[in-house]
Amino acid sequence: MQKIYEWDKSLETGNEIIDAQHKSMFSALNNLITANEEGKAPLEIQKTIEFLAQYIIQHFADEEKLQEECGYPHIIEHKNRHLDLRNNVTELLKKLYNEGCSSKFVEHIILVMTDWLTRHIKGDDFKLAAYIKIKDLTK
Repeated sequence: MQKIYEWDKSLETGNEIIDAQHKSMFSALNNLITANEEGKAPLEIQKTIEFLAQYIIQHFADEEKLQEECGYPHIIEHKNRHLDLRNNVTELLKKLYNEGCSSKFVEHIILVMTDWLTRHIKGDDFKLAAYIKIKDLTK
């Protein structure tokens, strides 16, 4: 049985929009875990993975727009880390389409996504949220 990932205060950036989207991504990952453990049809699992991939792309676009609007000084580095995950997700989707949706492969996707997401939130996104908060206080 794979671990269900629970949202907790240690993952909160303090930015409502970013936090809401992160919570949605954790929820989608947990749905994927449940679908995989329940032996759902590969097509259903594939649709969940595709949803998660699209949601990540939308989240990154929203986050990058926020960075541009507030003049975030580390926007290039942040965008590059987003690009790294986008590229990784693209490769995972190609593998999914070429090799199919085995339980082991789904577990790999979940581990990659949760590890990256947790590290990204606690690193880059915390820095972004702190910058936005300071910028708002100085207005």
